[in-house]
Amino acid sequence: MADQSGPLIIIGGHEDKEGDKVILKEVVKRIDGGKLILATVASHEREGYFETYAEVFGELGLDNLVELYVNERQEALAAKAADILDDAAGIFFTGGDQLRISSQIGDTPIEKFVREIHERGGLVAGTSAGASVMSETMLVRGSSQESHRIGDLHMAPGLGLMRHVIIDQHFAERGRIGRLLGAVAQNPRVLGIGIDEDTAIVVEGDAFRVIGAGAVYVVDGAGVTHSNIAEASPELTLSMYNVRLHVLSSGDRFSLAERSPEEPR
Repeated sequence: MADQSGPLIIIGGHEDKEGDKVILKEVVKRIDGGKLILATVASHEREGYFETYAEVFGELGLDNLVELYVNERQEALAAKAADILDDAAGIFFTGGDQLRISSQIGDTPIEKFVREIHERGGLVAGTSAGASVMSETMLVRGSSQESHRIGDLHMAPGLGLMRHVIIDQHFAERGRIGRLLGAVAQNPRVLGIGIDEDTAIVVEGDAFRVIGAGAVYVVDGAGVTHSNIAEASPELTLSMYNVRLHVLSSGDRFSLAERSPEEPR
C-alpha cells in the first residue's frame, strides 16, 4: 500500500511574515481551508507567538487557527488536551526550545494525535525548534561559528516524523556547519540537513523540495573513509575525510531514497 502520510514543512526559522510570505503561503495552501493548530509548546512563555501568527495567517485567509500550549507535562497527559487536534487539518510547531516539545508531549495523547494527523494525510510543519524536533534524533546544543569539538554536542530523541536524518536550523546565519558535521560523524547512516532562515523543505514521500530565500545544506557521511570521532579526546577538533556536501536553493529537489539531488525538470 502506498504511503498516505501528509507533507512536512520544515523551516529554518525567521520565515518572512511581512513580504511575499512564501513559506507561510505554502502552509495555508496545504491546510486548504481547514483548521490549523499552532503549537507554541517550545516556548517557556507564550510571548505573543499566537497573536503574531494569527495576524499573519489571517492576512493570508486562514482564520481557523487554534493555539496549543502545554505549561506542564501533566496537561498533555489529560485526554482533553488532545481534543482540539481531533478535526485539525494540520499542526505548526513554533520556535523556542526543542526539548520542551519532546519532553512535554512525548508519549502523550497529543503526540499520538500529531502522528494521526500526519498518517491520515494532514500537514505537520515546524520552524526553528519546531524543525529540529521532526527527526528521530535531534540536535539540542552545540557550539556555532567554530569548528566542531568532539565532546561539544548534545542530542536527544525527537518526534521521528522524518527518519534517517538529523536537522539543524538558523544554519548559515549562526555558522552551524561544524556541529552538523559532528552529528553526521557520530552516525554516517543519517543525512544531516541544515536549513537557513526564511527557508524550508517540503517533504513528500521520500523526497523534498526547497522553498524560500536561503539555502539547504545536505551532509552525507556514507562515503567517509576516516573520522576521529570515536578515538580522540573530547576537546579535540573533529576530522573527517571524503564527506559529501550538497547545497540546494529554492526549487531544487532532493531524493532521500537515492541520497542525491534530483535533476531539474
